[in-house]
Amino acid sequence: MTMGKRTQAAQLEVRLLREGIIESKHQVQAVVCDSRGRVLSVAGNAETAAFVRSALKPFQALAVLTTGTLERFGLTDKDLAIICSSHKGTIEQSRQAFNILWRADVDPSALQCPIPEGKRSRLEYNCSGKHAGMLAVSRQRNWPLTSYLQRNHPVQQLILTKVAELLRMPAAEFISARDDCGAPTYFMQLAQMASLYAQLASGSSLDMERIVRAMTHHPVMVAGEGEFDTQLMRLSEGELVSKSGAEGIQCIGRVGEGMGLAIKAIDGAKRAKYAVAIHLLKQMGWITPSMAEMLSESYTSLNDFMRLDVVGELSML
Repeated sequence: MTMGKRTQAAQLEVRLLREGIIESKHQVQAVVCDSRGRVLSVAGNAETAAFVRSALKPFQALAVLTTGTLERFGLTDKDLAIICSSHKGTIEQSRQAFNILWRADVDPSALQCPIPEGKRSRLEYNCSGKHAGMLAVSRQRNWPLTSYLQRNHPVQQLILTKVAELLRMPAAEFISARDDCGAPTYFMQLAQMASLYAQLASGSSLDMERIVRAMTHHPVMVAGEGEFDTQLMRLSEGELVSKSGAEGIQCIGRVGEGMGLAIKAIDGAKRAKYAVAIHLLKQMGWITPSMAEMLSESYTSLNDFMRLDVVGELSML
């Protein structure tokens, strides 16, 4: 990918204020890229690397589209949205993941994601949709079902190849590790994450356009009521596509304009990444002041005595 000569600037700081007095601080970095991978603005270091975690899911979902699995089993945009999701394990969401397996004639016992604590089924795990999608692709291609999470399994190699193509780098250069659900996730620069979301939102690929449509039309499937991704996509009415990742990762694409934002809270704090996302989206004009206010009520005003305050801004390159 192509970067500007300067890819560093002052990072952002999120302060937890208790009745106006600083109690805690979080350091956060953020990058905006275009669909060609050029860094447009940065707070921190665009080359900071982290595991992309669940923000990879829309790109893992490409396997369902590029193999014809969606058409073969008559899957819908709602199915595609649950494949991209980190859901809450509600009855509706779990049934949607089950629907994928049922249509692909795969028994739910083939799922290898964990059973959430206090739950009874793997379908209730937040990544069950992604796993169901991988199993459906494996069924469609007659690939083994029992080893679908192994790095050398054809479905994982297919996903890696597609991500490598989008980032224009050799697949062999990617560093991978197991995510909490058992599937591979990848270690990449924030600028690379931002570039992926810029491409996702650019409208230049019919497959990625379908994924964006599925996520923005069915935001409750992607996360759930009260969750940041769902709230943002619902409020922006299709103008933003958003996906959280664990350990402080947040990625957002501006639909139709080919721009992507990637955020990393250095200490992994969820509250910090949401506060920064709202702050930067407002700064860039991606959301209106009234939308920012509505989101802030949920994610920066923690209670009557505590609120989050973001210090800093993106620097243009």
